[in-house]
Amino acid sequence: MIIRKGTQADLVSVEQLYNDIHTAEETGQQTIGWIRGVYPTRATAQAALDANDLFVLEDAGKLLGAARINKAQVDSYAEGDWEFAARDEEVCVLHTLVVSPSASGKGYGKKLVKFYEDYALSHGCPELRMDTNARNARCKGAV
Repeated sequence: MIIRKGTQADLVSVEQLYNDIHTAEETGQQTIGWIRGVYPTRATAQAALDANDLFVLEDAGKLLGAARINKAQVDSYAEGDWEFAARDEEVCVLHTLVVSPSASGKGYGKKLVKFYEDYALSHGCPELRMDTNARNARCKGAV
């Protein structure tokens, strides 16, 4: 298993991951809060790639996960009641974390989050934030 920077060649696979999650949401298998055709889309992955923020997880040559890692905080973060105060340059954010539903329960999500934590620390960011949708059933109570 490896986690690496995404490439243009990965976009088809990342888009398929997004579509697989949309299908799982539409069939009631998962509750994430994403909407097909709105977010995330291929353009979401392209924007992450263009900004050099796209990371992908591969296992046995198959792309099974992806995420965007950067320092971009949404405006509502300024209103957050954070446990630790941090300057913007000390904050790293994980966006659009996705793991293939076919690979669910195998620890890939945990590996991507651990990579994110290590990446943030190695880039001078001791404060971590994870973007998630309020409807995301896996993240309820996580904050």
